[in-house]
This record gives sequence, C-alpha cells and structure tokens, in this order.
Amino acid sequence: MQEKLYIDKACENIKNNYFEIIDNIQKTAKQCGRSPDEITFLAATKTVSAELINYAISLGLSFIGENKVQEFLSKYDDYDKENAELHFIGHLQTNKVRQIVGKVEMIHSVDSFKLANEISTQSIAQGIKTDILIEVNIGREESKSGVMEENLQELLLQIKDLQGIKVRGLMTIPPICERKEEICKYFSKMNQLFIDIRDKRIDNICMDFLSMGMSDDYVEAILNGSNLVRIGSALFGARDYR
Repeated sequence: MQEKLYIDKACENIKNNYFEIIDNIQKTAKQCGRSPDEITFLAATKTVSAELINYAISLGLSFIGENKVQEFLSKYDDYDKENAELHFIGHLQTNKVRQIVGKVEMIHSVDSFKLANEISTQSIAQGIKTDILIEVNIGREESKSGVMEENLQELLLQIKDLQGIKVRGLMTIPPICERKEEICKYFSKMNQLFIDIRDKRIDNICMDFLSMGMSDDYVEAILNGSNLVRIGSALFGARDYR
C-alpha cells in the first residue's frame, strides 16, 4: 500500500511537471520567433524506474536518454519502446559500445575519433547506421569530456567518411554559472559554432541538432538556439526513485 501511494504521488508530480515544461518550451520558442515543434524534449532518466519513465511516455514524452550502460541495459526490456526513442547521453567507453549499438537511436557525447570509429565498426557489423552528436567542451573544463572548439572541424573531417555513423549535430554541457547572463554567453558561443560548422557544408556531416540546456537552464538554452534539451530533475524530481 505504501509503495502504491509513493508511485501515485510520483506520477502526479511527473504529470504536473511534464505539462509545465511543455508550456515553458512553447512560450520560450514563441518568444524567440521559433516554432515549438522545432524543440526536442528529451528526458534524462538516470536512476528513474522504467515504470515512471513509461508513465511519462504515456503523457506524450517521445525521447528518453540514459547515462549509464549498466542501468540502461537493466531497464531496456521494460521501456515502452514503441512510443519513445531511446538515446544514450552519458560518457561512453569504447569497450561498452557493442552493448549499446542497435539499442538506441542516437549516441550523444562522442568526442574522439576512437569512439566514433568503434561506434561505426559495431554498427556496420549489425548492418545499421547510428546517429551521433559531437560533444564540445565549450567551457574548456579539464574535468569534462568533449572536444575543444578549435579541434572540432579536424575531428569532423576525420570521421566524416566512417560508414557506420551519421553526425547529426553538436551537444555541450557548459560550466555551472551563478548568473543567467554568464551561461547565456556559453550558449551563444556554442550556437555560433553550430552555425559556422553548418555553413561549411562538410560532406556527410549534418547539423540538425544543437543539444544544450538542462533542468535549470533549458529556457536560456532555447533562447540561444538549442533545439534539443535534456531535462531530468525538473520532470522527475530528486533522483531518488527506486
């Protein structure tokens, strides 16, 4: 009985949060002259049970992203895969690529030729092509992964002919900032980099997605060009679901 009450309360909170986020995305998109349909809302589902993820999917959520390979695999059979796309959004080690390829529509956070090549190799072995995003370390933080902006084009040129992958855009997680004005500078810089790469029209490189913005800053990210936001705690609450 206590567990059911917990689940019922969690679902109620998720429902309220979901529609608040949808409303915020719609208002923000219109504020900057964009269509809300341009913005992809991806739920970051780390530590969230498949039951609660599937409830969010029943509300209309279409994209979910997991951070950890082991957790992803433990929930894989229980996801409502018919109604939502699965993405892998965390840092991925090359020795775990084979466990993910074929199970997700897109792998985010690719930041090296070695990783891109392994994703391509495993994809070719399965007769598929895997969409990826290239992670950029826009804040130049030593503690974070991601290619430095000055090395981005070189990396794209190295991986553009890999047959098992398709580059669909860029992603970033900027430094934690105390003021909104500070984080907007990183978002704006990233958006300009995205536009510059897109305008170069590199063969086999598509700039369809600019993924930036999470629970605390997705509004600012959208205002600065993001069209894919990754939202976890603002949807599911504190990361303590079992």
